[in-house]
Amino acid sequence: MTTRSRWLPLAPAALLLALAIIGPALAPHDPLATDVTLGLQPPSATHWFGTDQLGRDVFSRVLAAAPLDMGIAFSAVLLSALVGNLTGAACGFVGGALDRWVGRVVDVMMAFPLFVVAMALVAALGNSVSSVIWATALINLPFYIRLSRAEVAVRRSATYVQAARLGGAGEGRILFTVLFPNALPMLAVQMSMNLGWAILNGAGLSFIGLGVRPPTPEWGVLVNEGAQFILTGQWWVALFPGLALFLAVYAFTLAGDALRDLLDPRRRT
Repeated sequence: MTTRSRWLPLAPAALLLALAIIGPALAPHDPLATDVTLGLQPPSATHWFGTDQLGRDVFSRVLAAAPLDMGIAFSAVLLSALVGNLTGAACGFVGGALDRWVGRVVDVMMAFPLFVVAMALVAALGNSVSSVIWATALINLPFYIRLSRAEVAVRRSATYVQAARLGGAGEGRILFTVLFPNALPMLAVQMSMNLGWAILNGAGLSFIGLGVRPPTPEWGVLVNEGAQFILTGQWWVALFPGLALFLAVYAFTLAGDALRDLLDPRRRT
C-alpha cells in the first residue's frame, strides 16, 4: 500500500470536519423556522431531506447540528485525553502505591456500564451541553489512563531513557520530553477512535432526554423527534439525522484505524 493510499481513509473525517465548519452557512433554510402548513413533507427539490412535524427543513437542521455534535465530542475527548494521559503517564513512570491506587479506581470505574454512568452524571449536573461534555470526558478517562500507563511503563527502562538519565536529565524532564512524546502516536489513535464514540454518547444522551434540549438542532434530538413518525410512514424525519450520526461514527473509527497503520511501524508493509 502506497503512502498516499494510506491517507485516503482520513478523507471522510476531514470532510466531516469541514462540513461542521461551513455546513450551517450552506443551509438553504433557517433550521429553527417553523411552518405547520409544510409539516411532514417528503424529500423534494425544495426540501432535500423533507420537513418535520413543525415544517422545519430537516436538511438544514442536520447541517446545523454538526458543529454542536462535533464540539461536544472534541471538547470531551480533549479534556479526558489531557487528564487521562498525564495521570496514566505518571502512574507508569512512578509505579508503586500511586500506580496501584489509580489502577483500582480505574477498575471500579470500568466495572459499571459507562453509558449508565454518563446518564447519572448528566441527571445530577443538569441538562446542558457542559454536563454532556463532562460526563463524556469522565467515562473516557479509564481508556487513556490505561493506555498511557502501559506505553510509558514499557519504555521507562529503554536505553534512550537511561542515556537521558546519565546525561543529567531529571525525572520530570525524562517523563515529559522523552517518554511521553514517544507514546503520543498510540494516544493519537485512541483519541481519533474515541471521537466517534463521544459523538454517539452525546447523541444517545440527547435521544433519551438528557443533555441538549429541543428545539436546538442536535442529531440525537432529531432522531428522537422523528422516531414517533416512522410507523406512520414519515421515515425521513429520523432517517437522515440517524444516517449523519452513523457516518460520523464510521468516519472517525476509520480514521483511527488509518492512523494506527500510519503511526505503528509494526503494521506497515
